[in-house]
Amino acid sequence: MIAISLQSGSNGNCTYVEADGVKLLFDAGITGSQASERLSAFGRDIRDIDALIISHDHSDHVRHAGVYQRRYGLPVYITPKTLDRSAGKYALGKLSNIHYFTAGDTINFANVYVETIPTPHDAADSTVFVVSSGNIRLGIMTDLGHAFKELRAIIPTLDGIFIESNYDPEMLAHGSYPAFLKHRIRGPEGHLSNREAAELLLTGIQLKWACLAHLSNNNNNPSAALRTHREIVGDHLSLCTASRFAPTGILRL
Repeated sequence: MIAISLQSGSNGNCTYVEADGVKLLFDAGITGSQASERLSAFGRDIRDIDALIISHDHSDHVRHAGVYQRRYGLPVYITPKTLDRSAGKYALGKLSNIHYFTAGDTINFANVYVETIPTPHDAADSTVFVVSSGNIRLGIMTDLGHAFKELRAIIPTLDGIFIESNYDPEMLAHGSYPAFLKHRIRGPEGHLSNREAAELLLTGIQLKWACLAHLSNNNNNPSAALRTHREIVGDHLSLCTASRFAPTGILRL
């Protein structure tokens, strides 16, 4: 299994996963041209993608889904609530190849399985994902709301994970955001701090790597996120950060 974060952050999210000949994209928060060009740099053609799977209705995850389908022919997998909310907020245009799932379902693509897990994030029907192929399991886990109890059962089963590490508490507290937005970010339907993410990773007993994702541009930076994680999880786990502006390299499991 290989994975690439094509971009991660409030300015746009998109993650590529390939396993056993199946090619999947998670979220469509960057333009179709950006996704196509970034995949091409790794020798992948966006038109070969088997499915575009949408996590929730926030613009940085869904706003370009219509373009991905119409320009590149990608089937869109989405919950009915997420599509209904998204269609009412963004110019998705006509979507014709839609496959609905319910949060909690497992979606099957030949020998690759995508588990969908509901989260308490402040969206209509927010989900995160575990992709499995054979004995390999990868978590794609951002926009979590808070460290809800199911995560502590799921993370120990994973071999790799993209996990949100959105903010540094001190940077958020002393930053320029208005009080209501600070409350939303650190509240139970917002995002995980660096420390909260790192404490979850302590349960990842078989993780080969963790990629810290969805870092805030104003209330975090890669150095701060990595420093906090190293303080908590130590040096045994391979760590990287997902950029807000460019893809990671190929991450392998």
